[in-house]
Amino acid sequence: MYFFAFRTATPIPIRHPNGWQNCSTLLSGLAERRGVGGRVAAVPSLCRDVACCLSFGASKKKSQATSLRHLRANSDKLENMKLSLRSAIFSLFLFVIIALPAFAQEGPLENTPPKDTTPEEIIKRFAAKEKEFQKARDQYTYRQTVTVTTPEDDGQYHEVFDVLFDDKGRRIENVVFAPQTNLSKIFMSQEDFDDIRHRLPFVLTTEELPEYDLLYVGQQQEDDLHCYVFDIAPKQIVGKKRYFQGRVWVDDRDFQIVKTYGKTVPDIRKKHGNEENLFPKFTTWRQQIDGQYWFPVFTRAEDELHFKSGDVKIREIVKYEDYKRFGSNVKILYEGKELPQGEKKPEQKKPEEKDPNPPQK
Repeated sequence: MYFFAFRTATPIPIRHPNGWQNCSTLLSGLAERRGVGGRVAAVPSLCRDVACCLSFGASKKKSQATSLRHLRANSDKLENMKLSLRSAIFSLFLFVIIALPAFAQEGPLENTPPKDTTPEEIIKRFAAKEKEFQKARDQYTYRQTVTVTTPEDDGQYHEVFDVLFDDKGRRIENVVFAPQTNLSKIFMSQEDFDDIRHRLPFVLTTEELPEYDLLYVGQQQEDDLHCYVFDIAPKQIVGKKRYFQGRVWVDDRDFQIVKTYGKTVPDIRKKHGNEENLFPKFTTWRQQIDGQYWFPVFTRAEDELHFKSGDVKIREIVKYEDYKRFGSNVKILYEGKELPQGEKKPEQKKPEEKDPNPPQK
């Protein structure tokens, strides 16, 4: 992100998300990550429960007289209201104690070694799986929705595009919805667009392993998944190449990455001038598609970018939806338009050849 005046070469340390970003809890509406059923913990509405508690001690209003009897009755009502308020506060306290475990579905990080295997073997296995995942995802079509907002001034960038194949089987993007952006504090850089398409759904294949340092940090429960956890950082920054720095969670059954948390590095700051290009920390969740591969389905970033000219709060939401394997009910485009099923593209007419020896008049 560039500040308007702009988003460095020094990688920023990655810390584990804290209270504002529970990195294991998805927003409502997303499917369970493995199997059938809802993945999201149902969190009761705070306002609704507080309203119920407060209404417990409410009494019907009656017209009051100024007699001593009525004054004594008003005093009794005041005491009842105090009791009701105390009851509401206590009920709210119980609600928070009960609801929080349901919301935070991420278990504690246990610094225990893996059983019957080694961290090196786990890395080797999941990197090989990542290579398979990368090849498999290239055979799928899907819709990607991108929303970037700056909450302080209600600025927004929004884009919806389909990743499809043309009539020759080449991978293309078809923009579905892209209104004019009204971002005023920042603007999207080419690195932002590249990150959204290629690095938010981070992939670490066998070929890329030599570029990174990986540190095994323990095991952790992510909803119904038991995961091995690794911290990852690039060994060095080479040229203008961009990297991922952060943490990955690897499912102990499929040996595939199921979640990533971190950021793309390096941030970019020009030596001369005030041009800065900074990038937020993000979390990407994956979901098992077709019972085999774990594809990214949701990315969320909520961060504060520290520019020289001032701090800017930013939110990013990226959704990946409607995965379909190429060849099964997918769209084929010709000249930007979808061809009806079974219809082939029209054959191009050859230009009329002129007679090299036209008859003489």
